[in-house]
Amino acid sequence: MTLSAADRQRLIELAWASVRHGLAQGGPLTMLEPLSPALREPGASFVTLELDGALRGCIGSLQAHRPLAEDVAHNAYAAAFHDSRFTPLQQQELTALGLQLSVLSPAEEIQCKDEADLLRQLKPGEDGIILEEGVHRATFLPQVWDQLPSPAAFLAHLKNKAGLPQDYWSNRLRIQRYRVEKFG
Repeated sequence: MTLSAADRQRLIELAWASVRHGLAQGGPLTMLEPLSPALREPGASFVTLELDGALRGCIGSLQAHRPLAEDVAHNAYAAAFHDSRFTPLQQQELTALGLQLSVLSPAEEIQCKDEADLLRQLKPGEDGIILEEGVHRATFLPQVWDQLPSPAAFLAHLKNKAGLPQDYWSNRLRIQRYRVEKFG
């Protein structure tokens, strides 16, 4: 999905409004109108919050299961108040807060015979990756390549995030890739 500049701007406005609504009312923004047809379509998004350049919250959806505008509003609120790595956002943090949206493409399976084959197929800087096996599941947005530019390091850290050893490999691993439209 390629969003128009107006749709991007509207999503940014909705995300900020949902964070402010959370501070004032204790819940996500629910009044989302007006919306273009594109923002009413099912969509998956991640909202990343930064405070003075450091991560302050990041919550998202890997699959489209509600209208994109609703997904962004919900995830902005959740990133600010329900990311378990951080305490809930406080009013005094709002002025130093930065916000970035990532709208995800549908994920597609990566077929690979072994880890070396997978590493050859990864596209640094472009691919977001979902790794899962049984109860173990994790994702890295394409932005994570900025900190982990090597495919081997990217995959090792993703396995660790999923609760697996960094050197783990199994033919039961399910690997998917997605792309993002990032703005904010």
